[in-house]
Amino acid sequence: MMRKFLAEFMGTFMLVFLGTGAVTVAKGDTLTIGLAFGLAITVSAYAFGGISGGHFNPAVSTAMLINRRMSVSDYVSYVIAQILGAIVASAFVRLFVGALGLPTGSLGQTDFSKINAGMAFLVEVVVTFLFLMVILNVTSKDHDNGDFAGITIGVTLAFLIIVALNLTGGSLNPARSIGPALFAGGTALSHLWVYIVAPLVGAALAAFTARLMGSED
Repeated sequence: MMRKFLAEFMGTFMLVFLGTGAVTVAKGDTLTIGLAFGLAITVSAYAFGGISGGHFNPAVSTAMLINRRMSVSDYVSYVIAQILGAIVASAFVRLFVGALGLPTGSLGQTDFSKINAGMAFLVEVVVTFLFLMVILNVTSKDHDNGDFAGITIGVTLAFLIIVALNLTGGSLNPARSIGPALFAGGTALSHLWVYIVAPLVGAALAAFTARLMGSED
């Protein structure tokens, strides 16, 4: 169990550190940010996925739990590891941002300022649903495409973030939003409920839909 915990911690750390680092330190554009998150999840999947299955996201673990691909005890351990990985990654990003003399209140946190909370919730549900539909099918025993699963998942995440970035910041991952929000505070923290609940709803919908499509047969 400790090996799985560490794998989920490290994979989530890589995702948040590289993704939000591209936002804050590299000052990337939309394409750069999307690719940073997408490539980070691909690297993490191939580096640590063989140990834990490579969730790195409480929404992914929720869908796996619903479709009985993991136990409740593993689920709890995975989610704790993912959140801790995100928090530690954000702590390092804050340290490096501060070293550059940049505002430490800007840490790549997810938030919405152009749309209302209801629309932000819908955006996060839709993009997470699509993301999980891809994951559940490419990792299915019946629909398996294991050799290319990591690349497929990474490319999907990159494109979904590119689409959602100017709407909600494109989270699709409660841990990814929790880490930066705890350090940034402000509306990122008060709006955090959207980035926790909406991805879990999207994941649950994807789990049931994938089952109807035969991913769990």
